Amino acid sequence: MNFKERKNLLEGKQQVHLLRFLDQLNDDEKQILFSQIDAVDWGFEQAFHNDKKKEDTMIEEIDALHLDKIQADSERYRSIGLQAIKEGKLCLLLLAGGQGTRLGFDKPKGCFNVGITKELYIFQLLIEHTLDIVRAADAWIPLYIMTSNINYQDTVTFFEAHDYFGYNPAYVHFFVQELNPATDFNGKILLKSKYELALSPNGNGGWFSSMHKAGLLEGIFESNLEWINVFSVDNVLQRIADPVFLGATIDSGKMSGAKVVRKACPEEKVGVMCKEDGKPHIIEYYEMTDDMLNKRLPDGSLAYGFGAILNYLFPIQKLKETLDKSMPLHIVKKKVPYVDESGNPVTPAEPNAFKFETLALDLIHEMDDCLIFEVDREHEFAPVKNSTGVDSVDTARALLEKNGWTLPTNLDEMEELKQQVEDAGYTLIQRKKRVHISTIWTLFLILILNSNSRKSVPSNIHILNSEYTHNQHPVS
Repeated sequence: MNFKERKNLLEGKQQVHLLRFLDQLNDDEKQILFSQIDAVDWGFEQAFHNDKKKEDTMIEEIDALHLDKIQADSERYRSIGLQAIKEGKLCLLLLAGGQGTRLGFDKPKGCFNVGITKELYIFQLLIEHTLDIVRAADAWIPLYIMTSNINYQDTVTFFEAHDYFGYNPAYVHFFVQELNPATDFNGKILLKSKYELALSPNGNGGWFSSMHKAGLLEGIFESNLEWINVFSVDNVLQRIADPVFLGATIDSGKMSGAKVVRKACPEEKVGVMCKEDGKPHIIEYYEMTDDMLNKRLPDGSLAYGFGAILNYLFPIQKLKETLDKSMPLHIVKKKVPYVDESGNPVTPAEPNAFKFETLALDLIHEMDDCLIFEVDREHEFAPVKNSTGVDSVDTARALLEKNGWTLPTNLDEMEELKQQVEDAGYTLIQRKKRVHISTIWTLFLILILNSNSRKSVPSNIHILNSEYTHNQHPVS
């Protein structure tokens, strides 16, 4: 596109103000500005002019595959899922575009250390969860990691510096999420600087189109892959590539799968699974009426009580159809820094702009049906969204510790526990530098169980969820 064509386009879109500072720019700055203008997806215009909820939409409750049923058939589901993984039918997508700003952390959220007396990073936890399944299936699972343009290099460098936490780098693929422009409340695109548009990631539903733009889909379509497990970096306890979840979804014959937890209370701020016009849908908590929030079933449970935790299974061939569709854009009000008409930077104190985002919930609605798969929130739901309070670092650490992950609160306590083990007549051998307390006590338990000794375990040493710990966190 030459300059005249570009100017005519902007005039027709009533966005010619983007060239306001052109005479003040050097050649490199002009090129940056022009390339960003050329890359704009003008689909946001329709969202801006048509931001109205459908009045005739029918919303209905939806049931789930409950925990007791899952537990009863878990071995069969696990067998089905592991076989599919062995056959190379599953790949993974980690949504990792967020920064740790709300945690007081200026790096990618996945680089945040949730350990207490040792380093234990969010990325590390997610990789170790995945490695459990890799070992069980004896097969590597392709892992795609979507970053933002801001944290791409930091994320790649972090993985390289930590040797991918033991994951095979050949199976890890990084790509950058697409960006949408932010506008003022009149629909005018904001300038971040005299030569840069105010751009932001296109939401958690934009991952598939972003993979397409990154040139990754062709290889996927030509492979044996049938399913993609999409999950967010926020939840440090989630089970990834869960063969039980995959097996249950395959066994159900349904088009997709979504992990859910029972809401802790009617007002909990989570999107809720439901039906919209007969198709699976996720309604955001702020969209629910008081009647929907408080409606009860005959057994007393919430009618709209299954909260989505952003862990989904999608069929790749069905997703392929969405590439030819324009996904809905959702408008959110945000505080967006910009330059004013004189080129002076402005940091707003109140929301001043619209951002346009696609959401994963809309991909669920594109599916014909969905298996709603209930999980135990204490074992699979520990979101890290805030520095303190609800869904915070503190609550996540407490749940990690409850599930056998974190160390005691101080090194002296750890030394005291180790001394009790030695006093009981056992020798504890640490087999690698980084070792979870759960791993130490699991090894200790294994030594006891495999010995003929009748010596007892010190009374204040407990193995939490020992079966899971042993299976999921091998020593070597």
